[in-house]
Amino acid sequence: MLTVLEIIKRTTEFLDKRGVESARLNAELLIGHALALKRMPLYLQFERPLTETELEKIRPLVKRRGNREPLQYITGETEFAGLKLKVDARALIPRPETERLVELLQEQWVTPPASILDLGTGSGAIALALAKVFPEAAVTAVDQSEAALALARENAAATGLAGRVTFLASDWFSALPPDRRFQLIVANPPYLSDAETGAAQPEVKDFEPVTALSAGPNSAAALELIIPQARAYLEPGGLLACETGIAQHPQLLALAAGAGYVRTDSRQDLTGRDRYVLAFV
Repeated sequence: MLTVLEIIKRTTEFLDKRGVESARLNAELLIGHALALKRMPLYLQFERPLTETELEKIRPLVKRRGNREPLQYITGETEFAGLKLKVDARALIPRPETERLVELLQEQWVTPPASILDLGTGSGAIALALAKVFPEAAVTAVDQSEAALALARENAAATGLAGRVTFLASDWFSALPPDRRFQLIVANPPYLSDAETGAAQPEVKDFEPVTALSAGPNSAAALELIIPQARAYLEPGGLLACETGIAQHPQLLALAAGAGYVRTDSRQDLTGRDRYVLAFV
């Protein structure tokens, strides 16, 4: 009988040959998921022989990862800003860059915002994280995808934040009353071009929803719509915060200035690349 460690080694070799990054980590997480073990208990059972029933649980998961399906879609969950979120092909997997955006917003406010709008909420990650860190805020989250909104509502229920966020089907601002105002609008829209999406890793281009990744031939197309339109939905002293592509800041900052924002700011992600545009009214 094969032990846990032997299966981890074989899985690592298989995933490495299939081009999976961090193959050993992926192997441990997949096998731990199949056995309902976190990594430390898994390490303590390295010499334990696996039964055929256990191997039958592991094999299909390894095959899916070998086909480059994202690990998070296979395990069905991810951690984001202290929340455990359900993830599947209905929405993008929340990225560390987006988690950093939530941290920047926490640092930005001395007096927490009373009203927040999350544009293109997807899995609900940003809206739910902000509802958690700003417990007095009224949070509205919109998405044009009914499937994504269903996932976001499931995450709201699972995290105990269902009563804190209002979810609305809307193509950006289209379903909002024209007189609605927010102190904070946050957006993580598609900011890749079709060509960039096509050149992405298989985990991205073959499994995640393309409409949440690509803005079309022009990678900044969604942001070019959001930035000027958001101005009318912000209260005086309000803030628009966008996650962006790393080469888009000169044009987006100029666009924000032309749209009447009183101050704009470019912020970097943890790798030092331009990633976030902040625009103040």
